[in-house]
Amino acid sequence: MNTYPVWRYLMIIFVIGIGAIYAAPNLFGTDPSLQISARRSAPVDEALKTEVENALSAAGAAPMHTELTANRLLLRFADHEIRVQASRVLESSLDGKKFVVAFNIAPRTPRWLQALGGRPMYMGLDLRGGIHFLMEVDVNAVGKQSDDRFVSELRTVLREEKIRYRTVDRDAAGGVVAKFLDQEVKIEAAQFIDEEFPDLIIADRSTSTDYVLHLKPKEEFLREARKTALKQNLTTLRNRVNELGVAEPVIQQQGESRIVVQLPGVEDAAKAKDLLGATATLEFRMVDVEGDVGAAVKGRVPVGSKLYFERSGDPVLLNKRVMLTGDYIVDASSGIEQQTGSPAVFITLDGKGAKIFSRITRELIGKSMAVVYIEQQQGRAVEEVISIATIRDELSKRFQITGLDSTGEARTLALLLRAGALAVPIEIIEERTVGPSLGQENIDRGLNSVVIGLALVLIFMALYYKVFGLIADAALVLNIVLVVALLSMLQATLTLPGIAGIVLTVGMAVDANVLIFQRIREEIKNGNSPQASIHAGYEKAFSTIADANITTLIAAIVLFNFGTGPIKGFAVTLSLGIVTSMFTAIIGTRALVNLIYGNRRLDKLTI
Repeated sequence: MNTYPVWRYLMIIFVIGIGAIYAAPNLFGTDPSLQISARRSAPVDEALKTEVENALSAAGAAPMHTELTANRLLLRFADHEIRVQASRVLESSLDGKKFVVAFNIAPRTPRWLQALGGRPMYMGLDLRGGIHFLMEVDVNAVGKQSDDRFVSELRTVLREEKIRYRTVDRDAAGGVVAKFLDQEVKIEAAQFIDEEFPDLIIADRSTSTDYVLHLKPKEEFLREARKTALKQNLTTLRNRVNELGVAEPVIQQQGESRIVVQLPGVEDAAKAKDLLGATATLEFRMVDVEGDVGAAVKGRVPVGSKLYFERSGDPVLLNKRVMLTGDYIVDASSGIEQQTGSPAVFITLDGKGAKIFSRITRELIGKSMAVVYIEQQQGRAVEEVISIATIRDELSKRFQITGLDSTGEARTLALLLRAGALAVPIEIIEERTVGPSLGQENIDRGLNSVVIGLALVLIFMALYYKVFGLIADAALVLNIVLVVALLSMLQATLTLPGIAGIVLTVGMAVDANVLIFQRIREEIKNGNSPQASIHAGYEKAFSTIADANITTLIAAIVLFNFGTGPIKGFAVTLSLGIVTSMFTAIIGTRALVNLIYGNRRLDKLTI
């Protein structure tokens, strides 16, 4: 009675070992650091590393350590003040158009632990300090964008089908108004639009003198368009946060039209707002090869053309007519062009975009096409030609852009085409900044609460249940180690409410042992032998423990699914704590009890 097979002990040792390995990275702490990453295709190499180190040494803000990877340069500093000084030096010495200097927090995890996948758990904004934004997505703009898109498409297809119309314009009240010459043309147009544009509701608003069709997108189409726009904005914001180089950001949807963005470690709110709140679009235009670029630079721009500049600063003339916008792009990936072996970006358009592009490019083979990136920054539009390529064939649903300098540039261009533009405008409606000192104070208080609570529970259990109490104490310490290990392995974010969940877990883990030990006491009082009492205590208390923990776990899952922000943090640690406490309080303590008391003749049991 009260013995375990060897395999069960080996399983427990394995779990303890894994927990210790993946909880260990949290013991080494972090270093305040700066991350230098490249915009577009700027090189991050040894030359940049030397330049940065020399500039910082001359200013008396030398880093403790410098790490160079394929696409970033990480600088570790002794304290926050030196990091701030170094940031000012680099922002003045480096070209802001080529490089991004961002605050970061670098863990001190040893390389051997990193090789095993060991990483410290994320810490939320309330623990680390940083900036919190609540953004409102203008979902109503989706309807306006759809109307403008339908206006452009209807004008093109009606012209190509030789259906003569007077005007096709957006209705101020919503939808599109199309006016025709006579009744027969209007009927022909209505039949054609009904076949080619199934997403539009057609209403006849003709009068005795005007032949008018009112076209309105279906509600299902608008609902799906709003969802798509919100998802694209989430993806775009994630990519822009990556450009900031923020460690452990939180970007998540809240409700149907809001997005929460938390940037731990970031202190420059103005810079973050400029990057996150900027709106951007993509346009495909033909290059005006006949125009005089030199004259255009001097102010004499040809009619029908517009002067742009490439990233290198070279001027280029493009046609004013926009061939296609980035709204029609559903996917973009980088790769290698098979015939020449040069870097390329492979574009996939939706069905409507494919039809439009096919019609336009059919007669433009051999001519040059430019991709223009337009971004609104601080109230002004910044326009830049990011690629110029030759049209080799009629372009339809899938085509490729070549003429790029490197694979890195191809990857960056694919990123811009895929999610470089916000689908609809966003507005920052709430902004909070948590200083690093307040974050450290929260960490200290949270840690103290866990330590004090744990110490009091350990002392009580040892005094009240003697040897069994010490066994419960060992299981309780293991439980916390496993919770921290799981948070690190899952890269879950620990927040202040999350610490409250850990403290609650301490009480719940002990509660299971209290039920078991009290049951053992009752069995001894009833005259059962010590071995039988131990066996009965674990067997009979199990159902009660399982019921209590499962109901609490259900509540935690509901909190996680329906809660936001801090509530999710509490639910995560509570859920993990329930799972680990079931293991440590039942299997873990039973293994220790079996090792100490199992397979022995006992006359008396101290509990």
